[in-house]
Amino acid sequence: MIDLRLLREDPDRVRASQRARGEDVDLVDALLAADERRRSSGSRFDELRNEQKGLGKQVAKAQGEEKTALLQRTKALAEEVKAADAEQSEAKEEAERLLRSLANLIDPAAPVGGEEDFVTLEEIGTPRDFAAEGFEPKDHVELGQILGAIDTERGAKVAGARSYYLTGPGALLELALVNMAMAQASAAGFIPMITPTLVRPAAMDGTGFLGQAAENVYHLPQDDRYLVGTSEVALAAYHMDEILDADQLPLRYAGFSSCFRREAGTYGKDTRGIIRVHQFEKVEMYVYTTPEEAQAEHRRLLQWEKDFLNALELPFRVIDVASGDLGASAARKFDIEAWIPTQGKYREVTSTSNTTEYQSRRLSIRMREEGKVRPLATLNGTLVAVPRVIVALLENHQQADGSVVLPEALRPYLGGRSTLDPVK
Repeated sequence: MIDLRLLREDPDRVRASQRARGEDVDLVDALLAADERRRSSGSRFDELRNEQKGLGKQVAKAQGEEKTALLQRTKALAEEVKAADAEQSEAKEEAERLLRSLANLIDPAAPVGGEEDFVTLEEIGTPRDFAAEGFEPKDHVELGQILGAIDTERGAKVAGARSYYLTGPGALLELALVNMAMAQASAAGFIPMITPTLVRPAAMDGTGFLGQAAENVYHLPQDDRYLVGTSEVALAAYHMDEILDADQLPLRYAGFSSCFRREAGTYGKDTRGIIRVHQFEKVEMYVYTTPEEAQAEHRRLLQWEKDFLNALELPFRVIDVASGDLGASAARKFDIEAWIPTQGKYREVTSTSNTTEYQSRRLSIRMREEGKVRPLATLNGTLVAVPRVIVALLENHQQADGSVVLPEALRPYLGGRSTLDPVK
């Protein structure tokens, strides 16, 4: 959540951020009013409590009618204190609820607009001209069948739509990508983590995924647990309710986990293949750092993502995501989209977000510096979301006979294998 003091001092900035996101601007005024009620009811409660304490001393010294009158006032005052306490608690809860409903302040550098109003920052690599090579590229589903690597039919039979098996070389390819990502992250100083996929409500809400993203979250009501859609959730909550020393920062973690998404609102989209699925594996980078260093760290996360995709020899572009397409916690987000030949367009494969102090405030994670305690900044970035990278690898590196040439950087993680070949 944002700093409440900033809201009081500069509400127009918060209104502008909400407007740029396409979110409810009236929420700002509702929160200001609730905050005022919280403060005034708190002051009223304090006044009544002070009077109550003073009366206690007077009653002890009073006699006769004076004491009777003071006792009557004491009785009435007890009811007033009880009512003021209830009013204060109600106002505090309302202000807290509204504050947690407010999205993070967007970075002034982020482009303003909707999903299609992103800004392309760079394009790296050149898509292959398959026509010049003399053959029509196959999509990843057909390649997966030829290679014995992907089975969506049995996936649907067993688990329903948007489900799949990775088989043989497909399973080995996933493990190779994960190991390659973990090796790169470790070399960059990240601490490898295997994280929980089931989390408590505090962890899911603290990272901001029970707001606008709630419809895509799987909930287990009987246990009151949530299945994570990204290991970002568990990594963010790892230091929940802790104070970290500033000289420890930055703390960088690379988390591997299965991820679960309901894909609500995507009926009819990407129903073929493994681009949009309910369960997949991912390696996620997560960083705790100082607010002053957050923007520079965001660029570093982006560079690590670019290094990984460059090593896989994939053509891609980097976009600066527009304000209306940011998640509630992100102040700014960069997406990397790989070229998918059979679709003739770029598709998102990784992203990185600067969430500034938004998640740390919600999760009560702070830093201690020179004896003072204050919120820190957190950032996240996907190093590899396995299914989409497999799609990009198969389609971009395919040969006319259905084989796939593996990029050199990946070969050591596949026992030196240089190609995936059609099954006989």
